[in-house]
Amino acid sequence: MRVLLDHNIPRPLRGYLVDHMVDTANEKGWEELTNGDLLEIAERDGYQVIITGDQNLRFQQNIGRRGLGILVLTSNRRPRPHNSLPRKPVSHTQRHNTFLHL
Repeated sequence: MRVLLDHNIPRPLRGYLVDHMVDTANEKGWEELTNGDLLEIAERDGYQVIITGDQNLRFQQNIGRRGLGILVLTSNRRPRPHNSLPRKPVSHTQRHNTFLHL
């Protein structure tokens, strides 16, 4: 699965998304894009999921028409991971237009 981390998500999160192709908005040069433009280009570029910390995204964008999943993390602060935290692949559902708020 192709996953895009928004500019407000700590890059070390990618280490927990094993077996997936993970890029960051900063690496792609997309850190200055507006939310709508970022979603548009991510979808066009073949990303299946975007992970963001922008809790207002669902109010600013019509996410129901998107063909990629959107995962909103309620905190982008990076706590120290516990050694017992497993690094397992995140399972991919075959549903489109998925919006998760964690």
